[in-house]
Amino acid sequence: MATDPGFLDHLRDLFCDLGDIRTGRLFGGTALYIGDAMFGVVFGETLYMKSDTELAPLYTDAGSEPFIYETKTGARTIGGLMRLPDAALDDADEALMWARRSMVPAEIAAKSRRSKKK
Repeated sequence: MATDPGFLDHLRDLFCDLGDIRTGRLFGGTALYIGDAMFGVVFGETLYMKSDTELAPLYTDAGSEPFIYETKTGARTIGGLMRLPDAALDDADEALMWARRSMVPAEIAAKSRRSKKK
């Protein structure tokens, strides 16, 4: 599913305080990066934020769910990507709070990738 350009513009506005947001294609969606840290992935008009075992329960408590996709053998859940809570899509302060939280595991993953390249 292609990413809606208008939705992507909305996300750039929501997260502008984080810095320059770079995008890239990822599994039929659009990845959102600050520097080399991927903090979110957009599929259509749904944003999934980078998560880890400590952050995922906070997303769940806010009504979020993990990214799930179907395979030939059944559904696959990616706990490292949690849907941005609906209320945050219309509230820049809440969206930034989630984005800043998601930047922690995003930076850890980016650091790990940089270490493996050396």
